[in-house]
Amino acid sequence: MNHKHRKVLHALFAHPASANLSPKSVESVLKELGAEFEQRHGGRWGVRLNGHFAEFSHSGHALAPQQVRQIAKYVSGAGIDPERDYPL
Repeated sequence: MNHKHRKVLHALFAHPASANLSPKSVESVLKELGAEFEQRHGGRWGVRLNGHFAEFSHSGHALAPQQVRQIAKYVSGAGIDPERDYPL
């Protein structure tokens, strides 16, 4: 995982939640972690990572802080700890 991906991964877990993460950069990080994506109905996308599945809405320019927290919770539940697994 390159430095840019690590920074985005750590931004997912920052407090307060970041309000300027682009969906494309988060998708790129999740793919780097091994996630598989599928298009869903209504502008949503499904993500499968380490046997865990979640569905998220696909926003336009930046993820809302609530979406960032949801993705961070999902990544954490899939067994990824950025501090332990991918330190800066």
